[in-house]
Amino acid sequence: MSPKKKILFLTGTRADFGKLKPLIQKVKASGDLDYAIFATGMHMLARYGSTVKEIYKAGFNKVFTYINQDASYVAGMDQIVASTIQGLGHYVREYQPDLIVVHGDRVEALAGAIVGALNNVLVAHFEGGERSGTVDELLRHAVTKLAQVHFVANEEARRRLIQMGEDPDAVFAIGSPDVDVMLSDDLPSLAEVRKKYAIEFPEYGIFTYHPVTTELPLLEQNIDATIAGILKSELSWVAIYPNNDAGSDVVLRALERLRNHPRVRLIPSMRFEYFLTLMRHAKVVCGNSSAGIREAPVYGVPTVNVGTRQNERYEYASIVNVRENAPSVARALHALPRRFTPSMHFGEGNSAALFLDKLRDPLLWTTPRQKLFRDMVDTTPSKRRIKRAA
Repeated sequence: MSPKKKILFLTGTRADFGKLKPLIQKVKASGDLDYAIFATGMHMLARYGSTVKEIYKAGFNKVFTYINQDASYVAGMDQIVASTIQGLGHYVREYQPDLIVVHGDRVEALAGAIVGALNNVLVAHFEGGERSGTVDELLRHAVTKLAQVHFVANEEARRRLIQMGEDPDAVFAIGSPDVDVMLSDDLPSLAEVRKKYAIEFPEYGIFTYHPVTTELPLLEQNIDATIAGILKSELSWVAIYPNNDAGSDVVLRALERLRNHPRVRLIPSMRFEYFLTLMRHAKVVCGNSSAGIREAPVYGVPTVNVGTRQNERYEYASIVNVRENAPSVARALHALPRRFTPSMHFGEGNSAALFLDKLRDPLLWTTPRQKLFRDMVDTTPSKRRIKRAA
Protein backbone atom coordinates (compact mmCIF):
# COMPACT_ATOMS: atom_id res chain seq x y z
CA MET A 1 0.00 0.00 0.00
CA SER A 2 1.38 3.39 -0.98
CA PRO A 3 1.75 5.97 1.81
CA LYS A 4 -0.91 8.60 2.23
CA LYS A 5 -0.35 11.88 0.46
CA LYS A 6 0.37 14.60 3.01
CA ILE A 7 -1.47 17.90 2.56
CA LEU A 8 -0.20 20.93 4.48
CA PHE A 9 -2.59 23.86 4.90
CA LEU A 10 -1.15 27.28 5.71
CA THR A 11 -3.38 29.74 7.58
CA GLY A 12 -2.56 33.18 8.97
CA THR A 13 -5.93 34.84 9.57
CA ARG A 14 -9.45 34.21 10.85
CA ALA A 15 -10.71 34.79 7.30
CA ASP A 16 -8.51 32.35 5.38
CA PHE A 17 -9.05 29.62 7.98
CA GLY A 18 -12.80 29.99 7.54
CA LYS A 19 -12.36 29.35 3.85
CA LEU A 20 -9.84 26.53 4.21
CA LYS A 21 -11.79 24.77 6.96
CA PRO A 22 -14.19 22.77 4.71
CA LEU A 23 -11.22 21.62 2.63
CA ILE A 24 -9.31 20.45 5.70
CA GLN A 25 -12.41 18.65 6.97
CA LYS A 26 -12.72 16.75 3.70
CA VAL A 27 -9.08 15.69 3.78
CA LYS A 28 -9.29 14.69 7.44
CA ALA A 29 -12.36 12.54 6.83
CA SER A 30 -11.07 11.02 3.59
CA GLY A 31 -9.21 8.06 5.07
CA ASP A 32 -6.70 8.00 2.22
CA LEU A 33 -5.07 11.42 2.76
CA ASP A 34 -3.23 13.01 5.66
CA TYR A 35 -3.37 16.65 6.75
CA ALA A 36 -1.43 19.13 8.85
CA ILE A 37 -2.02 22.82 9.58
CA PHE A 38 0.67 25.47 9.89
CA ALA A 39 -0.97 28.24 11.93
CA THR A 40 0.72 31.61 12.14
CA GLY A 41 0.08 35.33 11.60
CA MET A 42 -2.92 36.92 13.28
CA HIS A 43 -3.93 33.57 14.76
CA MET A 44 -1.08 33.89 17.24
CA LEU A 45 -1.74 37.46 18.41
CA ALA A 46 -3.73 38.11 21.58
CA ARG A 47 -4.72 41.52 20.22
CA TYR A 48 -6.80 39.76 17.58
CA GLY A 49 -8.28 37.21 19.96
CA SER A 50 -5.70 34.41 19.62
CA THR A 51 -7.83 32.79 16.93
CA VAL A 52 -5.61 29.71 16.81
CA LYS A 53 -8.01 28.48 19.49
CA GLU A 54 -10.71 28.28 16.83
CA ILE A 55 -8.61 25.83 14.83
CA TYR A 56 -8.50 23.42 17.75
CA LYS A 57 -12.20 23.97 18.50
CA ALA A 58 -12.96 22.91 14.92
CA GLY A 59 -11.62 19.45 15.79
CA PHE A 60 -8.17 19.66 14.21
CA ASN A 61 -5.26 18.37 16.28
CA LYS A 62 -2.45 18.22 13.72
CA VAL A 63 -1.57 21.87 14.16
CA PHE A 64 1.89 23.43 14.24
CA THR A 65 1.85 26.94 15.64
CA TYR A 66 4.43 29.56 14.77
CA ILE A 67 4.69 33.20 15.86
CA ASN A 68 5.88 35.15 12.83
CA GLN A 69 5.79 38.65 14.35
CA ASP A 70 6.30 40.49 17.61
CA ALA A 71 2.97 41.88 18.82
CA SER A 72 4.73 44.62 20.78
CA TYR A 73 5.17 46.64 17.57
CA VAL A 74 3.74 46.77 14.06
CA ALA A 75 6.04 44.58 12.00
CA GLY A 76 6.75 45.43 8.38
CA MET A 77 5.05 43.16 5.88
CA ASP A 78 8.45 42.26 4.45
CA GLN A 79 9.60 41.21 7.92
CA ILE A 80 6.54 38.99 8.32
CA VAL A 81 7.24 37.32 4.97
CA ALA A 82 10.86 36.66 5.96
CA SER A 83 9.94 35.29 9.38
CA THR A 84 7.24 33.03 7.93
CA ILE A 85 9.61 31.66 5.31
CA GLN A 86 12.13 30.76 7.99
CA GLY A 87 9.64 28.99 10.27
CA LEU A 88 7.66 27.28 7.55
CA GLY A 89 10.83 26.18 5.77
CA HIS A 90 12.01 24.34 8.88
CA TYR A 91 8.61 22.68 9.28
CA VAL A 92 8.29 21.64 5.62
CA ARG A 93 11.69 19.96 5.66
CA GLU A 94 10.62 18.06 8.79
CA TYR A 95 7.03 17.14 7.78
CA GLN A 96 7.83 16.66 4.06
CA PRO A 97 4.36 17.38 2.64
CA ASP A 98 3.34 16.36 -0.84
CA LEU A 99 1.27 19.51 -1.30
CA ILE A 100 1.18 22.94 0.37
CA VAL A 101 -2.21 24.69 0.18
CA VAL A 102 -2.23 28.49 0.40
CA HIS A 103 -5.08 30.93 0.02
CA GLY A 104 -5.60 34.38 -1.42
CA ASP A 105 -3.28 37.36 -1.25
CA ARG A 106 -1.83 37.57 2.24
CA VAL A 107 1.89 37.76 2.97
CA GLU A 108 1.75 34.33 4.60
CA ALA A 109 0.44 32.86 1.34
CA LEU A 110 3.38 34.39 -0.50
CA ALA A 111 5.77 32.88 2.06
CA GLY A 112 4.13 29.48 1.65
CA ALA A 113 4.48 29.59 -2.12
CA ILE A 114 8.13 30.61 -1.86
CA VAL A 115 8.91 27.78 0.58
CA GLY A 116 7.21 25.26 -1.69
CA ALA A 117 9.03 26.48 -4.78
CA LEU A 118 12.43 26.43 -3.08
CA ASN A 119 11.87 22.98 -1.55
CA ASN A 120 10.50 21.30 -4.67
CA VAL A 121 7.05 20.80 -3.13
CA LEU A 122 3.83 21.23 -5.09
CA VAL A 123 1.90 24.37 -4.14
CA ALA A 124 -1.86 24.69 -4.62
CA HIS A 125 -3.20 28.25 -4.61
CA PHE A 126 -6.84 29.03 -3.88
CA GLU A 127 -8.59 32.08 -5.32
CA GLY A 128 -5.95 33.23 -7.76
CA GLY A 129 -6.91 35.19 -10.84
CA GLU A 130 -8.99 37.79 -9.02
CA ARG A 131 -8.61 41.56 -9.08
CA SER A 132 -8.21 43.85 -6.07
CA GLY A 133 -6.68 47.14 -5.11
CA THR A 134 -3.53 47.99 -3.08
CA VAL A 135 -0.57 45.60 -2.72
CA ASP A 136 -2.90 42.59 -2.39
CA GLU A 137 -3.15 42.21 -6.15
CA LEU A 138 0.63 42.10 -6.51
CA LEU A 139 0.84 39.41 -3.84
CA ARG A 140 -1.97 37.34 -5.34
CA HIS A 141 -0.40 37.27 -8.80
CA ALA A 142 3.07 36.59 -7.37
CA VAL A 143 1.67 33.55 -5.55
CA THR A 144 0.12 32.40 -8.83
CA LYS A 145 3.48 32.40 -10.57
CA LEU A 146 5.08 30.41 -7.74
CA ALA A 147 2.29 27.82 -7.47
CA GLN A 148 1.87 24.89 -9.84
CA VAL A 149 -1.79 24.02 -9.12
CA HIS A 150 -4.66 26.51 -9.02
CA PHE A 151 -8.17 26.22 -7.58
CA VAL A 152 -10.16 29.24 -8.67
CA ALA A 153 -13.66 30.47 -7.94
CA ASN A 154 -15.02 30.77 -11.49
CA GLU A 155 -14.26 30.70 -15.20
CA GLU A 156 -13.41 34.41 -15.22
CA ALA A 157 -10.54 33.81 -12.80
CA ARG A 158 -9.49 30.71 -14.74
CA ARG A 159 -9.21 32.68 -17.98
CA ARG A 160 -7.11 35.30 -16.23
CA LEU A 161 -4.61 32.70 -14.98
CA ILE A 162 -4.34 31.17 -18.43
CA GLN A 163 -3.70 34.69 -19.74
CA MET A 164 -0.84 34.88 -17.21
CA GLY A 165 0.73 31.84 -18.83
CA GLU A 166 -0.49 29.12 -16.45
CA ASP A 167 -1.13 25.60 -17.76
CA PRO A 168 -4.89 25.23 -18.43
CA ASP A 169 -4.69 21.62 -17.26
CA ALA A 170 -3.58 22.82 -13.82
CA VAL A 171 -6.29 25.47 -13.30
CA PHE A 172 -9.54 24.15 -11.81
CA ALA A 173 -12.67 26.27 -11.42
CA ILE A 174 -14.33 24.69 -8.39
CA GLY A 175 -15.87 27.68 -6.61
CA SER A 176 -14.79 29.28 -3.37
CA PRO A 177 -14.91 27.00 -0.30
CA ASP A 178 -16.38 29.72 1.91
CA VAL A 179 -19.61 29.42 -0.08
CA ASP A 180 -19.78 25.80 1.11
CA VAL A 181 -19.92 27.10 4.67
CA MET A 182 -22.30 29.92 3.83
CA LEU A 183 -24.88 27.57 2.32
CA SER A 184 -24.54 24.82 4.92
CA ASP A 185 -27.18 23.96 7.52
CA ASP A 186 -24.65 24.05 10.35
CA LEU A 187 -24.41 27.79 10.98
CA PRO A 188 -25.34 29.04 14.47
CA SER A 189 -28.58 30.93 15.04
CA LEU A 190 -28.60 34.69 15.29
CA ALA A 191 -29.59 34.34 18.96
CA GLU A 192 -26.43 32.30 19.60
CA VAL A 193 -24.30 34.90 17.87
CA ARG A 194 -25.86 37.77 19.80
CA LYS A 195 -25.28 35.97 23.08
CA LYS A 196 -21.69 34.94 22.37
CA TYR A 197 -20.58 38.42 21.28
CA ALA A 198 -22.90 40.51 23.48
CA ILE A 199 -24.65 42.19 20.54
CA GLU A 200 -27.85 43.82 21.79
CA PHE A 201 -28.91 45.87 18.76
CA PRO A 202 -32.16 44.74 17.07
CA GLU A 203 -30.83 46.00 13.73
CA TYR A 204 -27.21 46.60 12.79
CA GLY A 205 -24.63 47.03 10.07
CA ILE A 206 -21.19 45.39 9.97
CA PHE A 207 -18.17 47.68 9.65
CA THR A 208 -14.68 46.47 8.76
CA TYR A 209 -11.94 48.75 7.45
CA HIS A 210 -8.46 47.53 6.54
CA PRO A 211 -5.45 49.76 5.86
CA VAL A 212 -4.69 50.44 2.20
CA THR A 213 -0.94 49.96 2.15
CA THR A 214 -0.42 52.02 -1.00
CA GLU A 215 -2.22 55.02 0.53
CA LEU A 216 -0.71 55.18 4.02
CA PRO A 217 -0.25 59.00 4.06
CA LEU A 218 -4.03 59.33 3.62
CA LEU A 219 -4.99 56.54 5.99
CA GLU A 220 -5.76 58.57 9.11
CA GLN A 221 -8.02 61.03 7.34
CA ASN A 222 -9.71 58.26 5.35
CA ILE A 223 -10.61 56.12 8.35
CA ASP A 224 -11.75 59.16 10.34
CA ALA A 225 -13.97 60.31 7.47
CA THR A 226 -15.42 56.82 6.98
CA ILE A 227 -16.24 56.46 10.67
CA ALA A 228 -17.85 59.90 10.67
CA GLY A 229 -19.99 58.73 7.76
CA ILE A 230 -21.27 55.57 9.43
CA LEU A 231 -22.06 57.47 12.63
CA LYS A 232 -24.23 59.90 10.65
CA SER A 233 -26.54 57.01 9.86
CA GLU A 234 -29.18 55.85 12.32
CA LEU A 235 -27.84 52.32 12.30
CA SER A 236 -26.04 50.56 15.11
CA TRP A 237 -22.76 48.91 14.16
CA VAL A 238 -20.77 45.78 14.86
CA ALA A 239 -17.21 46.93 14.13
CA ILE A 240 -14.46 44.34 13.71
CA TYR A 241 -10.71 44.89 13.97
CA PRO A 242 -8.70 45.22 10.74
CA ASN A 243 -6.05 42.83 9.50
CA ASN A 244 -2.44 43.37 10.58
CA ASP A 245 -1.13 45.01 7.39
CA ALA A 246 1.02 48.12 7.60
CA GLY A 247 -1.15 50.91 8.98
CA SER A 248 -3.32 48.68 11.15
CA ASP A 249 -2.25 50.66 14.24
CA VAL A 250 -3.80 53.79 12.71
CA VAL A 251 -7.12 52.02 12.10
CA LEU A 252 -7.10 50.48 15.57
CA ARG A 253 -6.60 53.86 17.22
CA ALA A 254 -9.58 55.25 15.32
CA LEU A 255 -11.73 52.27 16.27
CA GLU A 256 -10.79 52.47 19.93
CA ARG A 257 -12.49 55.86 20.10
CA LEU A 258 -15.75 54.00 19.42
CA ARG A 259 -15.38 51.50 22.25
CA ASN A 260 -17.95 53.15 24.53
CA HIS A 261 -20.20 54.51 21.80
CA PRO A 262 -23.82 53.49 22.48
CA ARG A 263 -24.39 52.38 18.87
CA VAL A 264 -21.15 50.47 18.36
CA ARG A 265 -20.06 47.00 19.49
CA LEU A 266 -16.31 46.67 18.87
CA ILE A 267 -15.00 43.10 18.45
CA PRO A 268 -11.40 41.97 17.78
CA SER A 269 -12.44 38.95 15.70
CA MET A 270 -15.27 36.48 15.19
CA ARG A 271 -15.45 32.80 14.48
CA PHE A 272 -16.13 32.50 10.74
CA GLU A 273 -19.46 30.71 11.04
CA TYR A 274 -20.70 33.25 13.58
CA PHE A 275 -19.60 36.09 11.32
CA LEU A 276 -21.58 34.57 8.45
CA THR A 277 -24.76 34.39 10.50
CA LEU A 278 -24.23 37.96 11.61
CA MET A 279 -23.79 39.02 7.98
CA ARG A 280 -26.81 37.10 6.81
CA HIS A 281 -29.05 39.17 9.08
CA ALA A 282 -27.25 42.52 8.73
CA LYS A 283 -28.82 45.58 7.16
CA VAL A 284 -25.57 46.39 5.37
CA VAL A 285 -21.88 45.52 5.17
CA CYS A 286 -19.78 48.69 5.10
CA GLY A 287 -16.03 49.32 4.77
CA ASN A 288 -13.37 47.98 2.44
CA SER A 289 -13.24 44.28 3.29
CA SER A 290 -13.56 41.66 0.58
CA ALA A 291 -16.44 40.22 2.63
CA GLY A 292 -18.62 42.96 1.18
CA ILE A 293 -17.67 41.93 -2.35
CA ARG A 294 -17.45 38.14 -2.15
CA GLU A 295 -19.67 37.02 0.73
CA ALA A 296 -22.41 39.63 1.22
CA PRO A 297 -23.84 39.16 -2.32
CA VAL A 298 -24.28 35.43 -1.62
CA TYR A 299 -26.86 36.44 0.99
CA GLY A 300 -28.22 39.37 -1.01
CA VAL A 301 -27.07 41.78 1.70
CA PRO A 302 -26.29 45.34 0.49
CA THR A 303 -22.69 46.54 0.59
CA VAL A 304 -21.33 50.07 0.85
CA ASN A 305 -17.78 49.57 -0.41
CA VAL A 306 -15.50 52.44 0.61
CA GLY A 307 -12.36 53.62 -1.16
CA THR A 308 -9.95 51.86 -3.50
CA ARG A 309 -8.99 48.66 -1.67
CA GLN A 310 -11.42 46.54 -3.70
CA ASN A 311 -10.83 48.27 -7.04
CA GLU A 312 -11.62 46.18 -10.12
CA ARG A 313 -13.29 43.42 -8.15
CA TYR A 314 -16.67 41.83 -8.76
CA GLU A 315 -19.53 44.23 -9.39
CA TYR A 316 -23.11 43.37 -8.43
CA ALA A 317 -26.29 45.36 -8.02
CA SER A 318 -26.05 45.02 -4.22
CA ILE A 319 -22.66 46.78 -4.08
CA VAL A 320 -22.46 50.58 -3.91
CA ASN A 321 -18.97 52.08 -4.31
CA VAL A 322 -18.25 55.39 -2.59
CA ARG A 323 -15.30 57.60 -1.76
CA GLU A 324 -13.79 57.80 1.72
CA ASN A 325 -15.56 60.91 2.92
CA ALA A 326 -18.33 61.31 5.47
CA PRO A 327 -21.06 62.77 3.20
CA SER A 328 -20.63 60.05 0.54
CA VAL A 329 -20.75 57.23 3.09
CA ALA A 330 -23.71 58.76 4.92
CA ARG A 331 -25.71 59.27 1.70
CA ALA A 332 -25.12 55.68 0.62
CA LEU A 333 -26.23 54.35 4.00
CA HIS A 334 -29.29 56.60 4.01
CA ALA A 335 -30.38 55.28 0.61
CA LEU A 336 -29.71 51.60 1.30
CA PRO A 337 -31.20 49.34 -1.36
CA ARG A 338 -33.41 46.45 -0.39
CA ARG A 339 -32.10 42.92 -0.36
CA PHE A 340 -31.10 41.40 -3.66
CA THR A 341 -31.23 38.06 -5.38
CA PRO A 342 -28.31 35.98 -4.07
CA SER A 343 -25.24 35.83 -6.31
CA MET A 344 -23.53 32.51 -7.02
CA HIS A 345 -20.62 34.11 -8.89
CA PHE A 346 -18.05 32.65 -6.47
CA GLY A 347 -19.42 29.13 -6.13
CA GLU A 348 -22.43 26.95 -5.50
CA GLY A 349 -21.47 25.19 -2.29
CA ASN A 350 -19.62 22.11 -3.58
CA SER A 351 -16.03 23.38 -3.64
CA ALA A 352 -14.64 21.07 -0.95
CA ALA A 353 -16.04 17.94 -2.65
CA LEU A 354 -14.53 18.99 -5.98
CA PHE A 355 -11.20 19.68 -4.26
CA LEU A 356 -11.15 16.19 -2.77
CA ASP A 357 -11.92 14.68 -6.17
CA LYS A 358 -8.89 16.45 -7.62
CA LEU A 359 -6.64 15.25 -4.79
CA ARG A 360 -7.68 11.69 -5.60
CA ASP A 361 -6.91 12.11 -9.29
CA PRO A 362 -3.49 10.54 -10.02
CA LEU A 363 -2.90 13.12 -12.75
CA LEU A 364 -2.73 15.90 -10.18
CA TRP A 365 0.36 14.34 -8.62
CA THR A 366 2.15 14.23 -11.97
CA THR A 367 2.04 18.03 -12.20
CA PRO A 368 5.63 19.15 -12.89
CA ARG A 369 7.35 21.02 -10.06
CA GLN A 370 9.40 22.85 -12.65
CA LYS A 371 7.14 25.41 -14.29
CA LEU A 372 7.65 26.61 -17.84
CA PHE A 373 6.17 29.86 -19.07
CA ARG A 374 3.51 29.37 -21.71
CA ASP A 375 3.59 32.00 -24.46
CA MET A 376 0.21 33.26 -25.59
CA VAL A 377 0.38 33.13 -29.37
CA ASP A 378 -1.47 35.99 -31.05
CA THR A 379 -2.61 34.81 -34.49
CA THR A 380 -4.15 38.17 -35.39
CA PRO A 381 -1.93 39.94 -37.98
CA SER A 382 -0.61 43.26 -36.76
CA LYS A 383 -0.95 46.38 -38.91
CA ARG A 384 2.81 46.27 -39.50
CA ARG A 385 2.68 42.71 -40.83
CA ILE A 386 -0.31 43.55 -43.02
CA LYS A 387 1.53 46.52 -44.46
CA ARG A 388 4.62 44.43 -45.22
CA ALA A 389 2.51 41.72 -46.82
CA ALA A 390 0.93 44.29 -49.09
